[in-house]
Amino acid sequence: MEQLSLFEAPREEIPAAAPLASRLRPETLDEYVGQRHLIGQGQVLRRLIERDQISSMIFWGPPGVGKTTLARIIAHTTRAAFVEFSAVTSGIKEVREVMARAEENRRAGQRTILFTDEIHRFNKAQQDAFLPFVERGSIILIGATTENPSFEINAALLSRCKVFILKPLTEEDLTALLRQALNSPKGFGGTKISIPEEGLAAIARFAAGDARTALNTLEMAVLNAPVDASGAVAVTEQTLADCMNRRSLLYDKNGEEHYNLISALHKSVRNSDPDAAVYWLHRMIDGGEDPLYIARRLVRMASEDIGLADASALPLAVSAYQACHFLGLPECDVHLTQTAIYLALAPKSNAAYVACNEAKEDIRRSPAEPVPLHIRNAPTDLMRQADYGKGYQYAHDYAEKLTPMTCLPDALASRRYYRPTDQGEEKALGEKLEQVIRWKEEHRGK
Repeated sequence: MEQLSLFEAPREEIPAAAPLASRLRPETLDEYVGQRHLIGQGQVLRRLIERDQISSMIFWGPPGVGKTTLARIIAHTTRAAFVEFSAVTSGIKEVREVMARAEENRRAGQRTILFTDEIHRFNKAQQDAFLPFVERGSIILIGATTENPSFEINAALLSRCKVFILKPLTEEDLTALLRQALNSPKGFGGTKISIPEEGLAAIARFAAGDARTALNTLEMAVLNAPVDASGAVAVTEQTLADCMNRRSLLYDKNGEEHYNLISALHKSVRNSDPDAAVYWLHRMIDGGEDPLYIARRLVRMASEDIGLADASALPLAVSAYQACHFLGLPECDVHLTQTAIYLALAPKSNAAYVACNEAKEDIRRSPAEPVPLHIRNAPTDLMRQADYGKGYQYAHDYAEKLTPMTCLPDALASRRYYRPTDQGEEKALGEKLEQVIRWKEEHRGK
């Protein structure tokens, strides 16, 4: 039995002039393309929908993978009242009105499913307004989001929802969807269209997992293709090339994908994979990332993952930052590429990074260790009388330019933070450090 939204008129036929993606929106699970791990035969979400046993859940996935479509399929099959709600256009007042109506339904013995598109756009106060009604069972919340729910949805609300991850559609899924669009009466089934099979595959690759992009591209190609006297449409390679002259790769400079891509770049450099490093770097550039941000991250990598194994890495990374500042895009892309390749192929050491973190941890645990008296400055008589600077040994007064004097606090006198690796230039530094330590131990107390 199909239920209507509390606030919407009965479902109307989609007009023939509507976009192709709207005309082809599936109405049943059997028409739905992709997400077989969720709605394939016997899968958990399919069973919940077919049994009308929906509980509060979040659909998380990139654009164009079927989040809203899945919610509307639930609306067409459930016996509960169904409310479709947009986080973009609704505020606290609208939330409370819906909650009050849902509470009335609960008292009358009827469930209310509330679908909230782009739920990550609700602020904390708006999300908090849902919480007591979800807890009481007044509403079953279905939220759709392109952002990581761990970051964007209140922990209390998230803990009461099952998160279903929707994946980008495969090229096989998208190709099947495009064929369906060509043959379906709701699509181009009434028009004779010729398009090479490799053309459909090219559109599927271009769409990068996004069904909406695939259908919009096909529609654009058909509408711009030449038509012969009989009304037949021939989509040529040139028409397809014109419709696919630029792909907007998934990238949100303020969202999770921003962190995913910089993580991919950093880990590619760390793993000495220059090809992957160059690829992820240019994915960020293509997505509109600030080149200075990328350059700053390369500066960080030069010390965190290379350090003194190649002392030239840091100056090179800083030079790349300056080059980006002087030139900007598009010219500075080659400087970033050069630096990423150099860092990826440089010998690796995280010894400086480890020393940094271990020192910070000691300071956190015992932040008030006093400076030893012998290395304190003593500019006044009073300080000298208090033994400030007493016993200080000036290294330049000694032939070895070295003294056995300790400089750490007494409680940490034997602590070692910097432990050089045997990679690159750091191997020689490690040998030098061991010589220094042995000399100090031999001369201490003499």
